[in-house]
Amino acid sequence: MTEVLRRGRASLAFSFFAQGAAFALLVTRIPAIQDRYGMSDSLLPVFLAAVPILAGVGSVTTEHLVRRIPPSRVLRWSQPVALLALLAVGAGNGIAALAVALGVFGLAVGALDASMNMLGVSLQRSYGRSIMLSFHAAYSLGGIMGASLAWAGAHWHLALWVSYLPVVAVLLPAVLTGSRWYVDAADTEPAGQAGAGGAGAAGSVVFKALLPLCLVMTFAYIGDSTVSNWSAKYLQDTLGSSEQLATVPYNVYMVTTLLGRAIGDVGVRRFGAATVVRLGSLVAALGFAVVAGAPGAWAGMLGFTLLGLGLCVLVPQTFAAAGRLFPGSSDAAIARLNIFNYVGFLVGSPLVGALGDAWSYRGAMLVPMALVLVTLVYAGSFAPGEDRYGGGHERPRTADVGRGGNGV
Repeated sequence: MTEVLRRGRASLAFSFFAQGAAFALLVTRIPAIQDRYGMSDSLLPVFLAAVPILAGVGSVTTEHLVRRIPPSRVLRWSQPVALLALLAVGAGNGIAALAVALGVFGLAVGALDASMNMLGVSLQRSYGRSIMLSFHAAYSLGGIMGASLAWAGAHWHLALWVSYLPVVAVLLPAVLTGSRWYVDAADTEPAGQAGAGGAGAAGSVVFKALLPLCLVMTFAYIGDSTVSNWSAKYLQDTLGSSEQLATVPYNVYMVTTLLGRAIGDVGVRRFGAATVVRLGSLVAALGFAVVAGAPGAWAGMLGFTLLGLGLCVLVPQTFAAAGRLFPGSSDAAIARLNIFNYVGFLVGSPLVGALGDAWSYRGAMLVPMALVLVTLVYAGSFAPGEDRYGGGHERPRTADVGRGGNGV
């Protein structure tokens, strides 16, 4: 069984990596996509908003699918569809073709995001210690690779399909091969304990109990989308940096996110999930405060660095906490929670933009700071209590996630 779990963990980590790379290749080439299809500035936000909305639909659909089929099967087929849809975005002709490609991409991303995290939570439960952050570290690494390849494509003025084709050609067979070793909860847990695919699982998820986790997920992604959408503009327009320097904060943010997630599981095992979530929230809030008050570009860069270190722990621990809160129906809880990933993504960028235009971009940075601090109100429910890891308290088959109501 140990070898089965080890293979399952490695194959799932690669799936996270591939998804990070694919998503980064899409979002970092948005200007090139707009140019290729001759899309107006007024139409672009409609297309961009459609992707997370459809991803939410994909996540809801996955909740129903996993009552009948295991999450591994959903992931096995949704990830290749997402990769092929990415290629279609780069190779299509006409707005209609783009709409179809982005629609398929959004639906597939919702399904694979939900199913990946379902498998991650069930694997963590089987391992009996915190490993969830390591999967999201793989996602961050994939995002860095995808953004780097996108930069190379833009630098060499490559057509979109030329940039996307080699990546899809490598990742597609790799994820299909790796999918042979995905491990479902039913493969490792006694009957009645698995959170996947069980009849009536969704009926035991009480949304009122899940709501605090949904809020934390939303606030975390509002913070994340603020960095991804506004860091370059903020550094250049508000802090007076050069255009070249303005491209650096997001890369720094991604690198620090990777570093934080790479070591985060150790912190959870040693100090507990609640402490890590509190510390992450405080560091992220400090990062936004530094960005808002930065006298110049380099101080702003420090703020974005702190944001990466702080926000990176929140989303993985939120998924993990949902698994603990509903141990017999974790798949349904994760599918519903995953929707608020896209809610935060949809709300964050327009919110900061509207506040920046109406008030100031410095002032706008204080709003995600305040929202991240709200996480402190719910951090106590991440405390693993008697199931805490570290200090000789590890218990087999127990996930290191929060007890009670909730959980980048």
